[in-house]
Amino acid sequence: MKGRVVSINISTKKSVRKKPIKEAEIKTDFGIEGDAHASSQWHRQVSLLALESIQKMQALGLKVNPGDFAENITTEGIDLLKLPLGTKMTIGKDIEVEVSQIGKECHTRCSIYYQAGDCIMPKEGIFVKVLKGGKIKEGDPIIVG
Repeated sequence: MKGRVVSINISTKKSVRKKPIKEAEIKTDFGIEGDAHASSQWHRQVSLLALESIQKMQALGLKVNPGDFAENITTEGIDLLKLPLGTKMTIGKDIEVEVSQIGKECHTRCSIYYQAGDCIMPKEGIFVKVLKGGKIKEGDPIIVG
C-alpha cells in the first residue's frame, strides 16, 4: 500500500488545531520537532489522519482543513484504520514509524470538537512511534510494510 503526505502540522500546545508547515524534522523515539505531542515518554509520538476522513467532514458542511483535527500528518491514499498495531511504514527516504495506537478515547469534548464542529481523530486517527527519524516534507511518499 502506498500513499503520500498531504500536510505536516504542528502546534506548541495540546488540544488545539495545528498549523501546516512545509517540512519538519522527525526525531527517533520522539516525534516532530517543535510539536507539543512529541515525547520519548509515550507511544503516541506522531498522529496521522487521512485526507479522505477530512473530506467526509467537509461533505457534511464543516469548514475544516488538514491540521484542524490536531493531526501531525495528513495522509492520502492509505486506509489507516485497516493497518494493525505493529504495522511499519516508511515516510520519505529515511523515516520509519510503527503503528502504536488506533484511535483514542476522548473522555470529554476537547476544544477541537468545539472549534471544528466535530472531531474524527478518536475514530479515524492513528498514532505511531518513530523508529528512525529524518526530514519530512509535503508530497513525500508513504509506503506501508
